Amino acid sequence: MNTINKKEIEKFSQIANEWWNPEGKFKPLHKFNPIRIKYIKDNIIKHFKLPLNEKPLKKIEILDIGCGGGLLSEPMCKMGANIVGIDASEENIKIAKFHSKKNKLKINYICSSPEFLKIKKKFDVILNMEIVEHVDDVNLFINKSSKLLKKNGLMFIATLNKTLKSYVFAIVGAEYVLKWLPIGTHDWEKFLTPEELIKIGETNNLNIKKLDGMNFNILNDQWKISSDKSVNYISIFKKN
Repeated sequence: MNTINKKEIEKFSQIANEWWNPEGKFKPLHKFNPIRIKYIKDNIIKHFKLPLNEKPLKKIEILDIGCGGGLLSEPMCKMGANIVGIDASEENIKIAKFHSKKNKLKINYICSSPEFLKIKKKFDVILNMEIVEHVDDVNLFINKSSKLLKKNGLMFIATLNKTLKSYVFAIVGAEYVLKWLPIGTHDWEKFLTPEELIKIGETNNLNIKKLDGMNFNILNDQWKISSDKSVNYISIFKKN
């Protein structure tokens, strides 16, 4: 019972040293990051009725699955959350550990996938951001992730819709034409429609709470949350 896709892990391990370079191979993710951070923060605060202060996520236990080099783990930690970041790539974890240590941030990084994570506690929030399209057996992945989430906890899942538009924009456009991403970053066959994701969530004790699209505005070079879910979308599930 394994969700690790070795080909995907090797692909990201080879470019692990690029994680923190805003002009490198993860440049699109750096552009994407501010809107993700705000969306996650705002919805955690709203759900758990947290006070607004310098450390709004204080004492919130977050598991960042497929954390990569720590692009989400670090901002969440700075907002006061207790973070465990896991990734199946040892190279990614090495980069994440080095960067967090350099920035004097206390983050527990572990090389693992959810089904192999040996940790006793459960989490208030689980982040599965841009990861489900890179794993083998999405149902098993969500099942094992759900078991690590507390009752009434939130799971954020961001991924790509399986539409003709997503093929044109996310693969042909982003990889081949604009060269935003290395060729082969995405496999359209692994994309999920929101309906498919919601169904998988329901079979694993997760109810959909919120679903939004994320779109890139080429004129102002920024991402925004929108109602258009035809390419990128972000969902919030609540544990029953």
